[in-house]
Amino acid sequence: MESDGHATIRPVKEILPHREPFLFIDEVVAMTDTTVVATRIVRADEPQFQGHYPGRPIMPGVLLCETIVQCGAYLMAIKLGEDAGMKGAPVVARMSNVKFKRMVTPGDQLRVEAEHMRSMMDAHMMTGRIRRDGKIVASLDFTVMLVNEGEGG
Repeated sequence: MESDGHATIRPVKEILPHREPFLFIDEVVAMTDTTVVATRIVRADEPQFQGHYPGRPIMPGVLLCETIVQCGAYLMAIKLGEDAGMKGAPVVARMSNVKFKRMVTPGDQLRVEAEHMRSMMDAHMMTGRIRRDGKIVASLDFTVMLVNEGEGG
């Protein structure tokens, strides 16, 4: 991290292990030691719209949550240091205060924000939101953990 409180922004695919069709962050546009802002343009050809809902595509709420979590995972990978990188897979340990205020449809340009609140051992408590045209469409509090190969379930 740079000493002025801003982190070095790197391409999303260098940091996150996610790939299409399950990568929901296009670009990180701003970052500090505790916050990250990313952008996403929702495309009509994304696979979820084949069934949710034909003729009236709406981005599933669970994928909006995933978008915010991916933004937070990016921040934690950078915060833990470039050498640490994403050696573990970012997994959600908890979600709370999930709110959906507006629908997201193909063509929408989203601003995704995540903020690191605190950490306890390997658990990183965060909060995040998605905005469209300056208005919140979804928000949640969540905990991300990096799980190394062989850990977990």
